[in-house]
Amino acid sequence: EEQRRFLHNEIQELKGNIRVFCRVRPVLQSEKEKYNNENLTQHIVYPKDNDKEITLVQQTESAMGSASSKSYPFSFDKVFDGSSKQGEIFTEIAQLVQSALDGYNVCIFAYGQTGSGKTYTMEGGEDKETMGMIPRAVQQIFIASEDFKKKGWIYDIDCQFLEIYNETIRDLLENDETQKHEIKHLSHGRTIVTDAKIVKVKTSDEVHKLLQIASKNRSVGATLCNERSSRSHSIFTLHLQGHNELTDEKYESSLNLIDLAGSERLAVSGATGDRLKETRAINKSLSCLSDVIAALGNNEPHIPYRNSKLTFLLQNSLGGNSKTLMFVNISPLFANLQETLCSLRFATKVNSCQIGTAKKILR
Repeated sequence: EEQRRFLHNEIQELKGNIRVFCRVRPVLQSEKEKYNNENLTQHIVYPKDNDKEITLVQQTESAMGSASSKSYPFSFDKVFDGSSKQGEIFTEIAQLVQSALDGYNVCIFAYGQTGSGKTYTMEGGEDKETMGMIPRAVQQIFIASEDFKKKGWIYDIDCQFLEIYNETIRDLLENDETQKHEIKHLSHGRTIVTDAKIVKVKTSDEVHKLLQIASKNRSVGATLCNERSSRSHSIFTLHLQGHNELTDEKYESSLNLIDLAGSERLAVSGATGDRLKETRAINKSLSCLSDVIAALGNNEPHIPYRNSKLTFLLQNSLGGNSKTLMFVNISPLFANLQETLCSLRFATKVNSCQIGTAKKILR
């Protein structure tokens, strides 16, 4: 078991403690009908026999009528086209979920413009084929923890589901908007949010019921980009405490699965009033997340975690004691080309960072 943990972590270190996957969502039937079944994805090129690169091609026409094209190549740890299935994608992150059981903090983000498929990637549908990364990760955690009992491991698993809306923390398991919550970092590396509900869970079904409650309580609002745009960051966390009764080893870790709010430029979103305030708060916090990852990658002496509630909450799950993966979800439509370029450039900035070697959280 000791050797398995060592070799598993060696493999994860070689892959990098921060990885970025790109996922292109499929064209919806309503979009096909709207555009009369035109080839809506001809601007997206996938290099042959290469699942790590994607190129966007922009066709332009000058005032004199001459046509030209400009290519924007991008490279990530993995690129999934519109035909990719949920199970195929989870296979790529399953080993990071295993790392959480082995005592490492793990963060998995879904980033992208509104309507690019982030929530579908993370939460998915109701059936086994379409269920998302969160229910699949939960399922794996419980299956693996049962298997580890044979090796002397006993796990206590707690579930928490929070939302950050306009730089205010809300508890998605308790629909009480009057309750104030504060973030506190404890000396042994655990983070708590005051008065937030934490539920001890023993089965996947218990977690599924909590996910349904949280989904109903999440903030949504209308913008020009998406009629029911998610206007908040949702952070689902499993707190894991492992104790081996044979060796007396103890580990404590957290698995964070984060559905980030939709990123969009103000000029495109058409946001006004409350929506304008929301969009500014979203864009600021996403910028802060990028700044934190860049500062970690540059080994800067000061990491600006406190610049946003999102990064301050995840302070102990970012950096050298963690493993991080970001899905950049993009729309396949040419109409969204500029937003897609913004998303891919943000993801490229994240992907260029090296955040050091992860450490186990010992108790």
